Amino acid sequence: MASIFNTFLENEEATLAFGQKLSQLLATQTANFVIYLNGQLGAGKTTLTRAIIQNMGYQGNVKSPTYALVEEYHLANKSIYHFDLYRLSDPEELEFIGFREYFRQNTLCLLEWPEKGGDIIPPADLFITINYQGNAREITLTANSVAAEQIVCALNRDQAK
Repeated sequence: MASIFNTFLENEEATLAFGQKLSQLLATQTANFVIYLNGQLGAGKTTLTRAIIQNMGYQGNVKSPTYALVEEYHLANKSIYHFDLYRLSDPEELEFIGFREYFRQNTLCLLEWPEKGGDIIPPADLFITINYQGNAREITLTANSVAAEQIVCALNRDQAK
């Protein structure tokens, strides 16, 4: 059974703080690591992604890839690719941008709206789901690999303190 972490984020600041904590755990990954981000429009997927990328050391502007499909962030020791597949009309379109080439050693790939990618996208190491809970958000992380299990277990240990 996959490990699960669940918490509530009361506002944007809490989302940014959680992104910082998650980025510290993700920074130790040297293999390709894939995260699927699920949630309604405006739930906070891009806000969380922005916090992760900036806390991993990227100094520039982190923007939503809604129209570009992918935004690339190259750090000294890792490349991060943020995909937003919301506007994708056919998964085959991904082949035209060399999609498979992004998934290589020492990369972090974050995919919003992964269900639009069909069978072309690789399986996720970590599923993140963000849902509205009144004015707050509920965030659930589900591990789908050994590396993700370690991250989820670390978050659960930290939450239990």
